[in-house]
Amino acid sequence: MRQPFKTLGIACVAFGAVAFSLATGVRSTSAHHSTTMFDHSRTLTLTGVVVELRWTNPHVTLLVKGTVKDGDQPSEWLLEMTSPGNLVRAGGWSRSAVKPGDKVVVEMSPLRDASQQGGALKKLTVADTGQVFTANLRAQEMPGLE
Repeated sequence: MRQPFKTLGIACVAFGAVAFSLATGVRSTSAHHSTTMFDHSRTLTLTGVVVELRWTNPHVTLLVKGTVKDGDQPSEWLLEMTSPGNLVRAGGWSRSAVKPGDKVVVEMSPLRDASQQGGALKKLTVADTGQVFTANLRAQEMPGLE
């Protein structure tokens, strides 16, 4: 007679472990994808030279040495984008879209922490060719855009 209760107890423990794992995993995932560190209400324009493009998951990053204001000393800015797959589909990017030494103009949402030089890249224009790459997936999904 005690066998059904033992099986029920094991099932409850297993269900609890799965539920805990799912809840913890979902919280970690949503924390990873937060963009609250960026001030999306502001747009800064950075003019400079590409130092490095890191084409990796989960986020492509671009390091640009440049200035936001005329007369400032050039400094390195770390710009974050979405995944490589999203950039290829929505923004026309490839791992060779820009290379070190390319002169670029970047529109970005800056970090909220003004002591850090970085932001979320929205649009990049290669100065020599005029080629434009976007990384603003929300704008890409708006109706009427092709």
